[in-house]
Amino acid sequence: MADPLRIVFAGTPDFSVPPLQALLKSDHEVVAVYTQPDRPSGRGRKLLPGPVKTEALDAGIPVCQPASLKSDEEVAALRALRPDLMVVVAYGLLLPENVLDIPRLGCVNIHASILPRWRGAAPIQRAIQAGDAQSGVSIMRMDKGLDTGPVYLIKTLELTADETGGSLHDRLSRLGAAALMEALPGIADGSLQPVPQDDSQATYAAKLEKKEAQIDWNRPAAEIERQVRAFNPWPVAFTRYENANLRIWNAHAIDGMTAEPGTVMSATRDGVDVSTGEGLLRVTRLQMPGKRAMDAQDFINAQHIQGMLLG
Repeated sequence: MADPLRIVFAGTPDFSVPPLQALLKSDHEVVAVYTQPDRPSGRGRKLLPGPVKTEALDAGIPVCQPASLKSDEEVAALRALRPDLMVVVAYGLLLPENVLDIPRLGCVNIHASILPRWRGAAPIQRAIQAGDAQSGVSIMRMDKGLDTGPVYLIKTLELTADETGGSLHDRLSRLGAAALMEALPGIADGSLQPVPQDDSQATYAAKLEKKEAQIDWNRPAAEIERQVRAFNPWPVAFTRYENANLRIWNAHAIDGMTAEPGTVMSATRDGVDVSTGEGLLRVTRLQMPGKRAMDAQDFINAQHIQGMLLG
């Protein structure tokens, strides 16, 4: 067995926490954690630490929060840590080429897709939106490109019929931690060699934008259902209703008689059935501005929506 590694961990959101926890429980030494600067949050806009920073401080690990890694001072500070490996998980900052070259074994990224499919910022949501049957995580050696480096290990899982962006996020986060720990021994002793990606098979997972969460009722119900599931819990699919944005948290496509797309065909305890370009979308959880999300039965008790035209 190879000697324990000196590891610098770089990550910021919840997705990064299980891999960090796995490293902290291992024989490897996490010598520092890099995470993005604290961001203002909540109504008071107070600066709050991110999930990774909180986890690192609780474990007594030094935390570094540079706004950029491009300066000579930041490069020198990272080099002074003498890392064998840098593990990067949803860090959110660009690693310049001279930073990638600092660790003895390079920089390894946990990417939430089956590379080369879904390179980019939103692989979890784009997989659901596209109707992929599978997703997974890739343990990749980083290079100067966007998720273009050679891959050490891929682990896959099947998407469930009701998979949301939130549920897949959590499953892939745990899978990424397990895959990292499986790959580390081979990375450390050189027995696991990364395989170049087939660039001709690459697809791009563009960053999510709030504006694309608006529902186009002319599209088929099956596509809108995937949009709703992919954008739960953010940015949350929505439609216009009584001059307000009605958020759609849960819905599924069903068969039935249709009318003009966006027409509410029925509203019962089972759901609010909306006509689409192909089939019906049964909405089961909704939210008006300033209100809590509620099940369809509670919603229709407060709103007369049947026969209304949404959008």
